[in-house]
Amino acid sequence: MDPKLLELLVCPVTKGHLDYDRERQELVSRSARLAYPIRDGIPVMLEEEARTLGDEELERLPKRTPLA
Repeated sequence: MDPKLLELLVCPVTKGHLDYDRERQELVSRSARLAYPIRDGIPVMLEEEARTLGDEELERLPKRTPLA
């Protein structure tokens, strides 16, 4: 995933910051409680393709994940 691209992307729902979850290959919007998949290196920024995050999962995520 290109770090420069990730810096430009925002959550399509909240227009807020996204965190990169390298292990799950997802972009996480904490404010929308959604995780957008990255498929073949391409972020799928569609709300209907996003996975909803529960309270426990949000708590387990690191506070901020560096993009690089």
